[in-house]
Amino acid sequence: MARMGVLLVGRDDTQRWRLVAEFLEEYGWEPPERRVDLLTQEPPSTGDERWDVFLAAMTEHLAAKDGCGAPAWVERRTLRRFWFPFNTPAARVDAVVHAPAAFRRRGVFVSPQELKVA
Repeated sequence: MARMGVLLVGRDDTQRWRLVAEFLEEYGWEPPERRVDLLTQEPPSTGDERWDVFLAAMTEHLAAKDGCGAPAWVERRTLRRFWFPFNTPAARVDAVVHAPAAFRRRGVFVSPQELKVA
């Protein structure tokens, strides 16, 4: 995850979503015992608080899916205002109803299908 923070710096949202998709794809191919190592180190700031919090939420979400505890650094990242990365009326409703807990509790409302890689 630390590398993701570096890669997201200076990118637009479209590029950031592509990088997230690539990370999720590669993460899925890693053996479970290696996955936890990918989440341990805290990423540097991306320069955008929303994306910094997104990385924390994604880390907690992935750790939970693998039956592991999230690293302590994720607790320091939360938003004061809700963020809907996909901000259409339908996407907002879907995200409010279906956002994974790790995202919802940090104020990031993203539906689970946005976290799936084809």
